[in-house]
Amino acid sequence: MKAGAVQVAMSENEILDRGAVIGVSTWSDALDELGIKGTVQGIARQSGSGRMIGFAVTARELTGTLGDFEKADFAVGQLIEATGPGKVLMVDMSGAPISTMGGLAALAAKNRQATAVVIDGACRDLDEIRKTRLWLSSRWVAPTTGKTRVKLLPIGCDITIGGISVSQEDLVIGDDTGIVVVPRAHVEEVLTKAETIIAIDAQVEERIRAGESFGSAAAAAGYIPARKT
Repeated sequence: MKAGAVQVAMSENEILDRGAVIGVSTWSDALDELGIKGTVQGIARQSGSGRMIGFAVTARELTGTLGDFEKADFAVGQLIEATGPGKVLMVDMSGAPISTMGGLAALAAKNRQATAVVIDGACRDLDEIRKTRLWLSSRWVAPTTGKTRVKLLPIGCDITIGGISVSQEDLVIGDDTGIVVVPRAHVEEVLTKAETIIAIDAQVEERIRAGESFGSAAAAAGYIPARKT
């Protein structure tokens, strides 16, 4: 960049468009290279297909036993209203095997064009959720209702999902391999690094398809340096 030039931040649409073609494994590698922890553990996709990318809407729920809270505290309607295009609803239930989303809620989220829902807790009515084709991941699938067992706290707080800290507006990417979270302050840096990794991968693939050995192709492209003997 020329001296005195002003660096223009990427728009959200540019981030989503450029990031959508990058797989989770590559995002994870980019995070590793930059020393950022962001690979979610233990949250399996239950519904939907393909890759999703969007900005986090964070929610934390207190969990207890039957009767600990009022039915109104469940407030699943507030969760649904917080979803929408380009948004990934991230729900921190501290890993409790209690459902915070069933078939009707999933249908409502899909109608709002929610990009995805990720729950460190449980969902239920899995057959109904899958019919909506909503991209949804959860730690558990369990029939136990959240009514009087769950209390929704104000949306937008910092949470933890699968061992990863998540803040409102962090970037979330998910695909068949898993889920990663990129802190909003580092999105452009991580995206640029991921694109560099893709370019190196392409060089290695081209050499392998041309008949070169993996070791030779990887070393030539700088993917994995040749081991010194």
